[in-house]
Parts: sequence; structure tokens; C-alpha cells
Amino acid sequence: MRTSGHYFSLPILQPPLKRSRALSRWTQIKPIAAALSLLAAPTLAQNATLDEPLSAIEWLSRSVEEPAMAEPPTAGNATAPDVTTTPLSQPSKDPIGLLPSRVTGLPPDIWVNSNEADLVRRLQAERIDMLPAMQDLLKVLLLAEAQPPKDAGSDDALFLARVDKLLDMGALEQAKSLLEQATPDTPELFRRWFDVGLLTGTEDDACAVLKETPEIAPTYPARIFCQARNGDWSLAALTLNTHRVLGDITPAEEALLSRFLDPELFEGEPALDAPARVSPLTFRMHEAIGEPLATGTLPLAFAHADLRFTAPWRAQLEAAERLARHGAVSENVLLRHYTSRTPAASGGLWDRAAAMQRFDVAMLAGDVAGVSETIGPAWEAMKEARAEIQFAKLYGAALQDMPLTPEAASLAFEIALLSPAYERVALAARQAGSAFDPFLTGVALGAPDPALAETQREDAIAAAFTQPMIPQNIQRMLDEDKLGEALLVTLQRFDAGAEGDLRALTEALSVLREVGLDDVARRAALQHLLLYRGL
Repeated sequence: MRTSGHYFSLPILQPPLKRSRALSRWTQIKPIAAALSLLAAPTLAQNATLDEPLSAIEWLSRSVEEPAMAEPPTAGNATAPDVTTTPLSQPSKDPIGLLPSRVTGLPPDIWVNSNEADLVRRLQAERIDMLPAMQDLLKVLLLAEAQPPKDAGSDDALFLARVDKLLDMGALEQAKSLLEQATPDTPELFRRWFDVGLLTGTEDDACAVLKETPEIAPTYPARIFCQARNGDWSLAALTLNTHRVLGDITPAEEALLSRFLDPELFEGEPALDAPARVSPLTFRMHEAIGEPLATGTLPLAFAHADLRFTAPWRAQLEAAERLARHGAVSENVLLRHYTSRTPAASGGLWDRAAAMQRFDVAMLAGDVAGVSETIGPAWEAMKEARAEIQFAKLYGAALQDMPLTPEAASLAFEIALLSPAYERVALAARQAGSAFDPFLTGVALGAPDPALAETQREDAIAAAFTQPMIPQNIQRMLDEDKLGEALLVTLQRFDAGAEGDLRALTEALSVLREVGLDDVARRAALQHLLLYRGL
């Protein structure tokens, strides 16, 4: 039963065959596939235990600092020094986004009636290891153009929180684009842009800006690094020696910078100890001196450095799987790394690559018998890598056109339900009278039959479609036109549901359907059932 008047549509790859809800005060906009092309394909094995990762504000470089009072100029003549002026106030960055309202379907006032501090706190609390459908929803919220809260200050707190969450999620390209759309002209924005450049190999652009923008106030290590990157090695060495004498640079910074500026001088010397706190700046310099740091225990964003084909293949594969697991790279990036070379060993990672290669070769050749034989091992490999969604996006729809063996066809049907083609595949199965799981088919079509539910989780999911429950706190937010905040809370409720709180599962799916996100609700329910079969 509709009570709140909040409806919108998120961009999806496959438009729904029917829409069960009416339009509200917001104009329903036809979903556009281009919006989700900005979002990498995530996946998650829900019963995995992951350590809570460091947030972006904990690992970002201290590469710039707030400008201090101007030092008295020193000069050898009476010429007046250049004076840089900065406006006292600048337009807020908060409304800036990559996805306009006409693309997302989100109303432009999703944040307006919420308290800015509450929104920042909720964004910081959102986990990054969510189901793919929930992760897509969070990314759309982070990238959407929207008016700032009425009480927003001048410090761009909500914009920075959005960028930081993208960095936490390893979505470096989206974060970089968002920062560049805003123009990184303040220390807080610039240091994030600088760090993304360090991790993606585009730091020369940031160093060029530092050279021309003294008000950014780089720290001495960042200044020396950029002087060297700009080709002024003599000035970099002079700056290092000067500020070493003045005590502005720590011994650890001096040791790293000295090797960075003149690595040949230290040939044969023992490698430096890994720093206790690794920032993108220290990470990049360790790589430059031939002492790269392993990324496996570093925050997710650092794994992008191992995707380059100059890295060992094992490191590439480990990084690609880790990033895919959290939705930070697309399915095509994952496949490219799996198939770039021939495994020279066996076990674990190599077996997964081999299984994927055998299956991909069969698919490319249209070898029905080969696909029937290799689909099982390939799917098990993707379950081990927790990259099921990427596999489904690559092959789910195409598998439906192949006359596979009954066992392979049943598996192919479930794989397709994790793909963007889930609704079309389910409708075709129902019309053909297939014996595939009827409850899953019902969920895919948005009308699961409670009588077919066999587990407590299926009962909870069916209830969201037949007896929806909207929590009072979320209903209050909807009534107060706090749609964005309501969705952030809903993400957390679904997270609780994924961990076993079945009432929370019903409530989260109910809210998504109530506000017009039926596609998100169905995809989340299917992913929950197919990636977790407990209870």
C-alpha cells in the first residue's frame, strides 16, 4: 500500500517488462543504461568475514596542508613580490555530481531536508562489502547531482564524504571524475585528487598544478616529489637538504626521498623498512625506488596499482579478484586478466584462471558440449573468487541460447538470474513451462508465491512483496521528504538482513519497493538467495 509519495527509478541495463507502481509528485524518468556504465560490477559472498577496512580519511596522504600565514619575502632587490589572492568564499561543491537527475531519476532534493552532519555520519558508516544491487544503489547516491542540505556549511562536508566513500570502495575513476568536475581548488579537495593520481599513474597532472598554484600549500615531501616529477631534480635535492637541516622532514621521509632522488647512490644497501602508515605518496615512492609494497593488506584503492601489466601476473590476478569482489572493476577487466596468459602452475588462483579460460574458449567457439562440461568448474571458481556477478554479466544471457545438458541448463538459469537479463530469462522460463526453481522465477518477476517458500529467508523475501513492512523511522523520513537519508538507512537495514535479521531483510526490501525501486529489490533478493543459501 502506497503511503509516502516517493518514487523514482534508477538506471538499469534492462528495462522492466512491467511497472507495478504509479507516478507520484516526481516525474518518472525512463532509466538510461549509460548511468550504470560508470559503476563497476560488484559481488559479495555474504557469509565471508572481512576486517573493517581503513577509511579514506585514515590513509590519504598528508600531501598538502592548510595555508599558513605568509612568510616575509626575501629578495635581492626592491621589486614587490607577487601576491596571490583567494576569494573569501567559493560556491559549494555539494550539488556537483556525475549523474544528472534526468539520468538517475532521483529528485534533486534528496538531501535538502536532512541534517548535513547526519548524512555525513551515515555515509561514513556505510560498509563497502555489500551485495551488488545495494552497492550500485549507494554509488548512484554518491554520484548523483543533488541540492545540498538546508543547513550545509561552507566546508563541502557532504561532497567530501561522498568522495571519501568512493575512495573506500576503490572507485578511483569515479572519485577522480567527481573531483575534476568540482575543480580541486582547495587543500582538502586537492589532496584527494593528488592521491588518486598517485594510485592511477596520473600524478604528473597534479604536480603541474602544484607548481602553478602555491596556495595549495604542499607539504615538503609532496613538494620534493613533484619537483622531481616536473624534471627539476636539482631543486628537489636542494629543497630536501634545506628542510632536512631545518628539521622539517622526518628521518624516515629523508631516507625515502633520498633514495627516490638518487637511487644509484644506495645500490647494495638493505631495503627500507615498510612504513607503519602507508599513504599513496609513500607507496608511489617505494615503487619508484624498486622496493614496491604489497597491496594485499592495504586499503582497497591501492590494489589498482597491481592491475598494470608491468606487475607480476599473480599480483594482477589477486588485485583483479579483490577489486571485483568489491565492485571496483568491471567484468571485462576481470576477464582480461584471467585470460591474458597461460597458467604455469596449479592450485587456487591458477586453477581459477584455468577454469575460466577453458569455459571462455568453449563459449567463444559455440561448443555446446564444451560449455556443458566446463560451466560447473568455472562457476565454482567464480564462487571461490566471489566474482559471481561478473561471471553472470559476461555469460548469463548468452547461455540461455545454448541447448545445454539439463544439469548445465539449470545452473545457467540461476547464473542468468544474477545478470541484468534476469527478468527476461525468468519470463521465458515461465512461458516455456520449465522446471527451474519456481520461487526464484517469481522473485525475478516481482511476484514470489509465499506458498513456494521453503526457507526462512524465502519467507522473509516473499513477505516484502505480499505483506510489506516499513519501519517507523524510515517512514518518518519519507514523510519529511528525506529520501536520500531514508535510502542510506535502508542500505544498513538490508546489511543487517544479510547477516541474519530476517525482519530487517523484509523491511529493507519493502522500503525499496515502496519508493519505486522494485528492480533493485528484486536483484537484491535474487542475489541474497543465490549467493547465500543458509537458513
